[in-house]
Amino acid sequence: MNPSPTGNDAQTLIARLDWSHSPLGAASTWPQSLRTAVDIVIHSPMPMLLLWGPQLTQIYNDGFAVLSGSKHPDAFGQPTHQVWPEFQDFTAPIFSAVLQGQVRSYSERRFTLQRDGHDSDFWLDLTYSPIRDESAKVAGILVTAIETNERRRIALELRQRSDASLKAQHETEQRLQLALAATDAVGTWDWDIGEDRFIADAHFAQLHGIDPARASQLPISDYLHGVHPEDRAMVARSIKHCITHGTEYAEEYRLLQPDGQLRWVFARGRCYKDHHGRPMRFLGAALDLTERKHTEQALRQSQTELQLIINAMPILISYVDREERFRLNNAAYLDWYGLTPQELFGRTIHDVLGDEAYAPRAEYIAQALAGKPCSFSIDTRHRDGSTRHALMNYLPRHGADGAVNGFYIFVIDETERTQTEEALRNLNDTLEERVIARTQQLAEANQRLQNEMFERERAEDALRHAQKMEAVGQLTGGIAHDFNNMLTGIIGSLDLMQRYIADGRTAEIERFMEAAVSSANRAASLTHRLLAFSRRQSLDRKPLNANELVHSLEDLLSRTKGDHIELKLQLADEVWPVSTDVSQLENALLNLVINARDAMPDGGELVIETANVYLDGSDITTLESIKAGDYLMIAVSDNGTGMSPSVRAKAFDPFFTTKPIGQGTGLGLSMIYGFAQQSGGHVSLDSVPGQGTSVRLYLPRLYFGAPQNTLLPLTSEAPAAIAGETVVLVEDDPAVRMLVLNLLSELGYQAHEAQDAKAALPLLESSLRVDLLVTDVGLPGMNGRQLAEIARQHRPDLKVLFMTGYAEKAAERQGFLEEGMDMVAKPFSIDLLANKIREMIGQAQ
Repeated sequence: MNPSPTGNDAQTLIARLDWSHSPLGAASTWPQSLRTAVDIVIHSPMPMLLLWGPQLTQIYNDGFAVLSGSKHPDAFGQPTHQVWPEFQDFTAPIFSAVLQGQVRSYSERRFTLQRDGHDSDFWLDLTYSPIRDESAKVAGILVTAIETNERRRIALELRQRSDASLKAQHETEQRLQLALAATDAVGTWDWDIGEDRFIADAHFAQLHGIDPARASQLPISDYLHGVHPEDRAMVARSIKHCITHGTEYAEEYRLLQPDGQLRWVFARGRCYKDHHGRPMRFLGAALDLTERKHTEQALRQSQTELQLIINAMPILISYVDREERFRLNNAAYLDWYGLTPQELFGRTIHDVLGDEAYAPRAEYIAQALAGKPCSFSIDTRHRDGSTRHALMNYLPRHGADGAVNGFYIFVIDETERTQTEEALRNLNDTLEERVIARTQQLAEANQRLQNEMFERERAEDALRHAQKMEAVGQLTGGIAHDFNNMLTGIIGSLDLMQRYIADGRTAEIERFMEAAVSSANRAASLTHRLLAFSRRQSLDRKPLNANELVHSLEDLLSRTKGDHIELKLQLADEVWPVSTDVSQLENALLNLVINARDAMPDGGELVIETANVYLDGSDITTLESIKAGDYLMIAVSDNGTGMSPSVRAKAFDPFFTTKPIGQGTGLGLSMIYGFAQQSGGHVSLDSVPGQGTSVRLYLPRLYFGAPQNTLLPLTSEAPAAIAGETVVLVEDDPAVRMLVLNLLSELGYQAHEAQDAKAALPLLESSLRVDLLVTDVGLPGMNGRQLAEIARQHRPDLKVLFMTGYAEKAAERQGFLEEGMDMVAKPFSIDLLANKIREMIGQAQ
């Protein structure tokens, strides 16, 4: 749409504005519905305003421009909520209803608008109608506004003349009452003083909280009761004064409504007396001032908020009249010129700026007063002595007659922007050079970082190696110390036995044999503890009831603790079953009882407790993470010496002990820790110096399978072979192979030996009768498990007994042993091996 100017100011604005940057877009893209609406508005003889689009952009005619006052022409083409924020409370619900297709009309609405630099009250008749686009959807709002100031002035004059007539018509009560009753929006009364009967019209009665049906039946006191308590005494005094002195009654007071609201009333009346001077009638009328009071309050608030808004803006805002005198300005002038708004009011631009600063502005001031908006940049002095680069905007202001009566001044400080632009130009000029320098710095920093990372990794590797060597040294030193003691007992006993046998003193060697066997058993126990700590021992897991195990050990534990310590059992009812190695659990409990005993040299109380618990990962603190679930808890607690924090931190370390040399290996707690972890459980330790220690062992609950009678001892008598039974033995250690072969021969088995899997395969793949394969797990080359797998391809029902010094994690019983397989851990007793062989081959039918 490209209308040409025809002398119409609105048409000129439409043609001049760059609509491409407005919410409506370029005028050439406007729909026909918008073009038609604009054409209607521009050529309408009455003031009209078109609001179009989602942001309700304003387009109005010259008639409405007059109503816009100082907001014109800046309001043209702008969203209405930006132009008229002070009326948003009034217009928001109207716009919402009209955009839904409804029509809203209002009669004699008062608005306060600025004209000629002053706020003026305008009374308008308004109609808001929806405008639809080509798709019949509401796309805009058409507002018609008719100024009713003159009509209202005439009505007010008529009302004033009517009031004058009413005052003049005191001759009769009837004429006065009729005149007052005919007055619009006025409540009237007639008080018969002699009979104290207060007659009022419905409006007056309602204002004072009286039922209109009883308006002529009540005394004046009932009406006074509706007056606000704080104003009631004042009204009563004023009425009394009027009656006594014959003066006119005129008062403003508040009414307290039954719903708690306040209303303002202006009442005027006079007392009439008879020919003897006695007061007879008191007549008058009242006007409801509530709306006016609210409007005055809103106006004061609006003016205050407007001043606060312009004071808060960071630009200089002012208005000067045709004499170039400041009539309005914001607080920003105080920062620039050191003058408050009050000090600046009435002074001319020349007085404030001086000759030197006024001269470059004179041409633009003349243009503004001639009605031409202008914008220019200028360097101006600030009161702090600095020079500021300012963007000046002069916008002419037109009066009601269309003549320019002054102009607005808007000053924007662009010093920082110009400095920023200059700095940006400098940065752009040196960008390539700075990029090269920065790239070089980053490359050097990257190289330093890589060097530091390399040095850190090398230092960490060295630290880990040192820590590993320290741990290995501690471990090997402890093992060497204990094994040297045990080997001394074994080697010394064997040496003395050889000497005694050579001398023929065989009757005296039994005590040396017992010493050698005792030292060997201690060595075997030490290896079991090491394997338990490293979680490489072979666990013979079976379902177990922990309470039954504790009861079976009660006598042993009582003898172990000593008479000076009291043993208490706190065993829960119906404890959950667990799957574990019975002998290892017995060993763990015995170690814990011994530790508790040694912590109470002067006596005390030792408690063994069982309980069913659920752990969610946050219940206890352990060395490793906890898998949430059900656990059986076995606790051994004492009230002995306790541990310091430093000792408690090392309690699970191998070979760490606080006992004197020779009284402890330092593997007790570490063995228990390894046994618990290998069983899928956890261990926690709580200890307070001087109060005691509690060690809790958590074993996972067994959900399937009932506990077996795992506490029955094996028979110690070695069973003999049954005729014809054949065993293939595979063992790489000659001494072990010799001992096992000798045992098999003594028991009557047919035995065939091989030192490795390669030598054993021909025997297993032949037609030789083989009732049992006894093989070491850790063979050179092909291991024992692989040998058993190949052998079963030729002999599917072959039974296999594995011997192992330790079990790798992959060699746990679950997943390692299949049907018809079993395992014994080295070192083992001859009787244990013999019973296991007999058990696997089976009894004679």
